[in-house]
Amino acid sequence: MRIAQVAPLYECVPPKLYGGTERIVSYLTEELVRHGHEVTLFASGDSLTNARLIPISPKALRLDSQCIDSLAHHVRMLEEVVAHQNEFDLIHFHIDYLHFPLTRMMGWTTLTTLHGRLDIPDLAPLFREFKEMPVSSISNAQREPLSWLNWQGTAYHGLPKNQYEFSPRAEGYLAFLGRTSPEKGLDEAVAIARRVGMPLKIGAKVDNADLEYFEQHVKPLIQDSDIEFLGEIGFPEKNQLLGGADALLFPIRWPEPFGIVMIEAMACGTPIIAYPQGSVPEVLEDGISGLVASDVESASRAVLEVSKVDRTICRHRFEERFTSDEMCAQYLKMYQALLRQEGETVAETSGVPIA
Repeated sequence: MRIAQVAPLYECVPPKLYGGTERIVSYLTEELVRHGHEVTLFASGDSLTNARLIPISPKALRLDSQCIDSLAHHVRMLEEVVAHQNEFDLIHFHIDYLHFPLTRMMGWTTLTTLHGRLDIPDLAPLFREFKEMPVSSISNAQREPLSWLNWQGTAYHGLPKNQYEFSPRAEGYLAFLGRTSPEKGLDEAVAIARRVGMPLKIGAKVDNADLEYFEQHVKPLIQDSDIEFLGEIGFPEKNQLLGGADALLFPIRWPEPFGIVMIEAMACGTPIIAYPQGSVPEVLEDGISGLVASDVESASRAVLEVSKVDRTICRHRFEERFTSDEMCAQYLKMYQALLRQEGETVAETSGVPIA
């Protein structure tokens, strides 16, 4: 199969530090290549892949101080897709809805994975206009605000099986990994750690959009000697942070579309303590890969019980449910179904009997 993967340009593929969507695009692309498919990746020029790379921006845009208008680069990327359109059986987009008008006009066979939250009121009118577009979700919970879209399936995120090393023993601290935005609940994680009297290690990105919140609300909370703020970290630092933790704290206060950090922790054998928002009840199996809590008080009780979660079983559940190979298999099912539909449509239009 000839497949194009169209990635956002904010991070390279895979990202050097923080980056969820681009990381998943990388894992999917490499699995498709490993399975013998002919894959072309549209991404930033500093990306690394075994697929054919068509570079757009010289480097990832988020950390490029020279980049002022990131949209301009994405529009130019779409023109590159047009230039190569005849080379693909299917184009898989990961850039939200930016390509929808072009896809409708060109009649491409596409799949669009929606990686973000869908409960924003501005989205409903746009998706009603383009309701024929084939889309996929990264959790079933993500679909709920727009359940009427042309959903092709849900493919949970997956990591390469041996990307993270299993850690059989914890080292007596709690971990937080993610962004410092209000919805990620870093302040709640600090409160939980203080309540149980355990050190907290924080690997977190501070976006420009979250800088004021970080300075005013987070920074004053992380001055204690038992709280270590590591800043934005990449791999293998994440493996070290997660692998040594008694638990990953995931006290979110928003409809999390997936939460890749949960499966990164599971891959290390580290249980998760999370609030049941968005995808959490799908990804986290209560009592098996972690514990579900509703607030600081119940999460603090969960910390005291989390040693009962078997780290070996936690790792096994990752291997059974959230590997990149499993993710690739789910996307291939969707690709094949879309191509069958396209073949049937062509046959109907041409008057050729459908077997």
